Amino acid sequence: MLQHFANRLVSLFSLHLYQRESHKMNFNWTCILALTLCTISIDLNAEQPESLRLWPGPPPESLGDAEKDQPKLLPFLSAAETKNETAIVILPGGGYGHLAMDHEGVQIAKWLNKNGIHAFICDYRHKGKGYRHPAPMLDAKRAIRMVRSNAAQFGIAPNKIGVLGFSAGGHLASTVATHFDSGDADLDDRIERFSSRPDFAILCYPVIAMGTSFSHKGSQRNLLGKNPAEADVKMLSNHLHVTKNTPPIFLWHCSDDKPVPAENSIVYFQALLASGVPAELHIYQQGGHGIGLASGKTGTQNWSDACLSWMKGQKLLEQE
Repeated sequence: MLQHFANRLVSLFSLHLYQRESHKMNFNWTCILALTLCTISIDLNAEQPESLRLWPGPPPESLGDAEKDQPKLLPFLSAAETKNETAIVILPGGGYGHLAMDHEGVQIAKWLNKNGIHAFICDYRHKGKGYRHPAPMLDAKRAIRMVRSNAAQFGIAPNKIGVLGFSAGGHLASTVATHFDSGDADLDDRIERFSSRPDFAILCYPVIAMGTSFSHKGSQRNLLGKNPAEADVKMLSNHLHVTKNTPPIFLWHCSDDKPVPAENSIVYFQALLASGVPAELHIYQQGGHGIGLASGKTGTQNWSDACLSWMKGQKLLEQE
């Protein structure tokens, strides 16, 4: 098992070095030394995995070269005996002003790992770091491309890569599920040649609509500014952009959610039904907002089991 993780981490470092080389940059011998040490000693209990920059150089829409200007991917590779070749990019919530990295990030990654699913937390840019649209969308799409372009190294099926998002992260997940592209085979950047379309999406108490009575005003303001153009509001009201090509979706919400009312999930679900997209919606009576795995929330805590059952029905997990 130790050697398995060593091989996986070596692949991650190799990916980092490949990115640098593909942009005609010199190898950093510090990275090579780190790679050597990685094969000698690995802390399997480490809370924070080695992060990967989504871009080797300045990302698009970059405002500087500080650490906050570099979106990252944090891989959590499953050590479960049964692996499903399925991977999920996690998009934590935080109103596009910060990221709830623990209960909507790390805890979710560990739950997925326990069930044989590789997880990748996307540390995307947001208003707290000085960024608005389109930076978060670009980061999420890049994260999907990065995982797909290295599916073989991670032991993942390239057609079993999904996204899971909470609250504003749910909005971002719904964005990449409706505003995706197939990649550009002519680009020098190898990763950008791959599709950004997720194969499925899991939306947890998501923000969906902009400019409505049930919109989350804080998320809209952080993403689009105080006085956004009507075209931008419409473009990022993602229930308006569902088509037959939107991937299968699992949604859940609480009816007593005050910050982000359940109407957000309902309008998205209705759009999915109208377009014939496989979808499942669970609305729980109580739980409020921002509850992650909802531990101790009677009834609502069952969402994770319902989600796994849905994934089995979609042939994303092995049937018991």
